[in-house]
Amino acid sequence: MIRNTAHSWGSAARLFHWLIAALILAQIPLGWAAASLRLSPLKLNLFVWHKSIGMMILGLALLRILWRVTNVTPLLPGETPEWERIAARWSHALLYAALLAMPVTGWVVNSASGIPFRIFWLVPLPAIVGPDREIAGLAAAAHFWLFVFLSALLFAHVSAALRHHFVRRNDVLARMLGAGGRQ
Repeated sequence: MIRNTAHSWGSAARLFHWLIAALILAQIPLGWAAASLRLSPLKLNLFVWHKSIGMMILGLALLRILWRVTNVTPLLPGETPEWERIAARWSHALLYAALLAMPVTGWVVNSASGIPFRIFWLVPLPAIVGPDREIAGLAAAAHFWLFVFLSALLFAHVSAALRHHFVRRNDVLARMLGAGGRQ
């Protein structure tokens, strides 16, 4: 089943979820390694991978948001308290915002640094601002703090999913794994 139902996530939503999750996990060591190395061909290649994957995440996040607003969202279990429903809505909105803001701030850093860039060495990415050291520094700081914020959101997201599975013993996590949910 490709589309979502009121009780389960469709295969497209699950694909977006897990593909973006895997790409984010790849971004963490790529970003840290690239930032920590001295200038070298390896550092430049790691940054190309990091920036290219960031642009993939941006595109996938936009598609995921489009898919989400054009599909029904599976209902939370009936016994879910209102505060958890509100927290779920806010945390998902903030996750989507961070998934968009992270690559955009990286794009601004690259543009303001005056560095031409090709996604996966092939597709030219236009600059979205002109060269400006101050803007590059501000965008780099925003990029880092968004990483910290996104990390906290992801920790809360994973913790909530595990709580649903192991403490509440409902099918919230199983539905995203494709192993549960009523049709």
